[in-house]
Amino acid sequence: MKQIERIGVSLDKELLSMFDKLIAGRGYPSRSEAIRDLIRRQLSSERLENPQAGAVAAVCLVYDHHSTKLMERITHLQHSHILQTISSIHIHLDEHDCLEVIVLRGQVGEINNVAEKILSLKGVKLGRINLVATESV
Repeated sequence: MKQIERIGVSLDKELLSMFDKLIAGRGYPSRSEAIRDLIRRQLSSERLENPQAGAVAAVCLVYDHHSTKLMERITHLQHSHILQTISSIHIHLDEHDCLEVIVLRGQVGEINNVAEKILSLKGVKLGRINLVATESV
């Protein structure tokens, strides 16, 4: 079990009131848990600036499934980077559009490279990369 250390933080009343409203709206059970999450998020963000850092990412893209050979190109990119591809899920949104979520693992720089290749394919309408650092805090 990790050792817990107590600290004190001084905040002006207005800032504390706004913080309490924020964490209540998000369902945090305590200020401590909210502060721990803020610290973890910032540390993760700092690690993601290093292209060599370990990470996982969800690459989400919306595309028209009638687009010529787009699915084949997406699949080819996943297979050519098989060490980074963990999984993918395909969802039919309507008669034209599909959502593909591809989960990648590796170094931040490699993940961004593969993800940008996927998102820049002709026929992809919209895409986003959501990276999370994997080193523990």
